[in-house]
Amino acid sequence: MIARRCYVSGRVQGVYYRASAREQARQLGLAGYARNLDDGRVEVLIVGEPSAVNSLIRWLHIGPPAANVSEVAVQEVPLGDLEPLPQGFGTR
Repeated sequence: MIARRCYVSGRVQGVYYRASAREQARQLGLAGYARNLDDGRVEVLIVGEPSAVNSLIRWLHIGPPAANVSEVAVQEVPLGDLEPLPQGFGTR
C-alpha cells in the first residue's frame, strides 16, 4: 500500500472532475478523496496498491471530457500520516 496526494491544475472545477475521479478510483479499488480547493485546483488523496495508484494518477492527467488539465503535482504521503487510513473513496 502507498499513498499519494495530487494537486490538479487547469479547468478542473465545475466539469465533473471530482465525481469522475471517484468513479475511476472505485473501479481501481482505491481509497481517499477528491476535493475542490479555493485556488481552483482539485486535491486528490489516493491510497492503495502501487499499480492502481499509478493508474489513477495517469487518469488525473486526462480527466473527464470537459476538463483541461494543465498540471498534476504528486506528493508522496507516509501511510503513518493518515491514521486512520481512509475507507472507500469520496468527494468533499
